[in-house]
Amino acid sequence: MITSEDNSAYFLGCYGNEMATTPNLDKLASEGFMYTHAFANCPVCAPARNTILTGVYAASNGNEHMRSKYAKSEIVKTYPEYFREAGYYCTNNVKTDYNYSGDWNAIWDDRSRKATYKNRAPGQPFFAVFSNTTTHESMIHNQIPASELKHDPAKVEIAPYHPDLPAIRHDWAQYYDRNEQMDAEIGELLKELEKSGEAENTIVIYYGDHGGVLARSKRYVYETGTRVPFIIRIPEKYKKLWPARPGEAVDRIVSFVDLIPTFLSIAGVEVPEYLQGDAFLGDQKTEDPEYAYMTRQRMDECYDMVRAVRDQKYRYIRNFMPFRISMQHIDYLFKAPSAQAWEDAFKAGETNEVQSRFFLEKPLEELYDTENDPWEINNLANEPAYADVLNRMRKELTRWMREVKDVGLIPEPEYAEFAGDGALYDYMRSDACPFEQLLEAAQLATTAGDDFLAAYLENLKSDNSAIRYWGVLGLLIHRDEVEPYLEAIRVATQDKSGAVATLAAETLYRSGDKETALSTYERIMADTVSYTSVDRTFALNSVSAMEASSPKLQQLVQARYQSNTTGATAGESGYDTRACRTLLTKWGMLDVPAE
Repeated sequence: MITSEDNSAYFLGCYGNEMATTPNLDKLASEGFMYTHAFANCPVCAPARNTILTGVYAASNGNEHMRSKYAKSEIVKTYPEYFREAGYYCTNNVKTDYNYSGDWNAIWDDRSRKATYKNRAPGQPFFAVFSNTTTHESMIHNQIPASELKHDPAKVEIAPYHPDLPAIRHDWAQYYDRNEQMDAEIGELLKELEKSGEAENTIVIYYGDHGGVLARSKRYVYETGTRVPFIIRIPEKYKKLWPARPGEAVDRIVSFVDLIPTFLSIAGVEVPEYLQGDAFLGDQKTEDPEYAYMTRQRMDECYDMVRAVRDQKYRYIRNFMPFRISMQHIDYLFKAPSAQAWEDAFKAGETNEVQSRFFLEKPLEELYDTENDPWEINNLANEPAYADVLNRMRKELTRWMREVKDVGLIPEPEYAEFAGDGALYDYMRSDACPFEQLLEAAQLATTAGDDFLAAYLENLKSDNSAIRYWGVLGLLIHRDEVEPYLEAIRVATQDKSGAVATLAAETLYRSGDKETALSTYERIMADTVSYTSVDRTFALNSVSAMEASSPKLQQLVQARYQSNTTGATAGESGYDTRACRTLLTKWGMLDVPAE
């Protein structure tokens, strides 16, 4: 199994891109089966790998927030464990990044840069993983001289949502070069397999770990962030597994949650019922699914919550935090010259409507005819002609959230309150979890119109902090109607839940009561007993979005940044450190480039 990082299906020649130079993977596709509707369930590495490793959606595991270390349920096993129990020699060269707490090395026979299937016992079956990082996002952080590029920036087709700027063209061209280099390196791996004499005995799986990498792809649940290249070559001796004739494209919808069921089906191991995907090869192959599902939660230091469902033609997106812009200033994302150039052009008024919308608040719902609008720029959610499609996919998303017990219904600052040191996967399935109430509260909060204001206020009084969260979130979304309820919102700024207090403060700030809002932000930053680094990061997101500031708040943010970057605890709170740094830079109090 060979993975490459951050590259969507768009960047491979076999997927129809005539500018792409990927002869080795094109050849692999001609010898095997290219899946045309393959998706990452999360558009960023760590949660995407969590789903790959476990066969359970990261949003169901409680491991969706980027680089979090929450517990994994003991019910949920990893695929190397299944394979080793079946007698396979399992190696990983070398990436882990699985987004949960635990010993990631222990699940492998060998996990190192020298790990290889060649070290297995004679005759022992193997499962070998090789990770290629050549196309990782970091590879466009520093632009190489244009004279050294193989692909001409002037000839690349850039996305219509990107302004036509030199920095953007350069990053597109440089990324094409990185894909060409990645292809050559994977070609060497395939040659090594041939030389070993095992090619005729070995199933080869290649895929990208999610989409990317130009801004508005990686981290986003659009086609560019979730549609991945996915190719399987199956030797003739295993032709009973062939889904078509070699060289033919396969249009079955597959996603990463389907990998473990498929692995077990191929290996003749019974697929456990708790797994959430469908086997697409082997004796336990299922009927073709109608949908794939994608999720987005906290990306590094920036909070969001987005859910999406994709069928063969349409993509439906529900934004549970529409008051956050798409292009939040994520420190790592904006290391790319193209991302910064895009933001600069927007601020200078040099972007058109399509190019500007990603720096503005999001709609509650999005619907795209991806078949005819591959860049997904024409939102059909409010078009009467597509009402039936919208309703169908909206209902399907709700059904899926219920089925997998979506942990996103609980804000991250409340994880410890509900699960303690245990797994959110287990809590969501326990009698202690009021799941249906949580789901209903989230659905109501993100429904257009002001029909549910009374319900939001009632939820704000709940004993359950997550239900209170959805109550205040609904009021924030419908803030133009909340003037009669401002006193109740002021009371909510004192909530012991940092998430509830923060969104109450933001609602007041947007409604004109900046004094109460600022005092709330200040209290959360100052109180390190009641509030954690997660609470602070959540609050700092709101401060940044509001461009809120006061001398006291500036002092508190500066003190927190200094505390996090010096002394014995330096580096322990990475994401609130980044959020502090972004604000201090914005305020002109820290003229130091990001680390």
